[in-house]
Amino acid sequence: MDTKINNSKALFALAVGGFGIGLTEFVIMGILPDVAKGLNITIPEAGHFIAAYALGVVVGAPLLSRFSTKMNSRIILLMLMGWFTLFNTLSGLAPNYTTLLIMRFLSGLPHGAFFGIGAVVAGKLAREGKAARAIAVMFSGLTIANVIGVPAGTYIGHHYDWSISFYMVGIVGLMAVSSILLWMPKFEPQKPQPYSKENKGLKNGELWALIALTTIGTGGFFAWYSYIAPLITDVAGWGEHMVGYAMILAGLGMVFGNFIGAKMAELFSPLRAVAISLSLMVILLLINSVLAFNPYVVLVMTFLVGMAAFTVSTPIQMAIINTSKGNEMLGSSMNQSAFNMGNASGAYLAGLPMTFGLSVVYAGIVGSVLAGLGVMIAVGIILYRRHKAGYSLKKMAFGN
Repeated sequence: MDTKINNSKALFALAVGGFGIGLTEFVIMGILPDVAKGLNITIPEAGHFIAAYALGVVVGAPLLSRFSTKMNSRIILLMLMGWFTLFNTLSGLAPNYTTLLIMRFLSGLPHGAFFGIGAVVAGKLAREGKAARAIAVMFSGLTIANVIGVPAGTYIGHHYDWSISFYMVGIVGLMAVSSILLWMPKFEPQKPQPYSKENKGLKNGELWALIALTTIGTGGFFAWYSYIAPLITDVAGWGEHMVGYAMILAGLGMVFGNFIGAKMAELFSPLRAVAISLSLMVILLLINSVLAFNPYVVLVMTFLVGMAAFTVSTPIQMAIINTSKGNEMLGSSMNQSAFNMGNASGAYLAGLPMTFGLSVVYAGIVGSVLAGLGVMIAVGIILYRRHKAGYSLKKMAFGN
């Protein structure tokens, strides 16, 4: 019983870290005009802070994970969250564009490694057969941040000072460090492996196919989510005040979807769960694009698309961990880089139709195409595994 309680506290510590990461990643979008005004720069220039953070995630996830494979997981998580806390706090003190750009890049470095290593640790903390649920608990911090933390940080940053939003992230970071220090058990470090063996794991074609699946498939969600504000105001006809409420609805959908995805990973194989989730997202994005002019339907669809999108997160993380045996932390962290590449590529591709004068509803159509491509990749991997398993059985039967 005591072990169960202690493990629950350890998972809570990971969720607190996830809350802080979700807060810093998304609150910048809500306070972007305030940051631009405070630093006397344009809004497009302020948008570089979002890109700098995403670049930090992409660079930091595989780099920090690779250097930390021989260290105790508890120490790694403490170091990552300490780094995260320091540079997010310093972001609030940034006096100019260049300083904040550097701080945002440095703040993003531990993001992917924390979630990647945290997912592996969560699996170790879980009871047998409940790894998906444990990983979902960690990701719940990020989803809850979108419901509570981001709206609160946006309000405070807008009505008082944008720097306070980053100080809030720093406070959450300190809470995460304290929680990990108090409740996270000590794990034995992984046995050292020669670089040749690590590199062999990175040559696994299935691993790269799964990373492509994450980038392309989740890019479908970000294609839609990146343009949710003009969809709500320009197409559905709501006032600007409704954008905040719509984002809370999407966040609530993410919370529910996160735990539904964990249940799906337990009922089906992780990869089947991903294929089902992305198929649902294709349908919902198409419906949303057709009915977006209806102000009430668009709010319902906002909740449903957010829910469908986050049913993917836990199953795809499990699929990556299962495929990268011996290099679980590195593979899991690389998947976080893939999420952020999906964020950037989805937003870019969804914006192309608008450059040709088409409506913002086409962002959802682009999103459905990307999610559909993700389904095709998932099905392709499933069929390849069946073929490989059948070939192995045939080989055994003939004694070759």
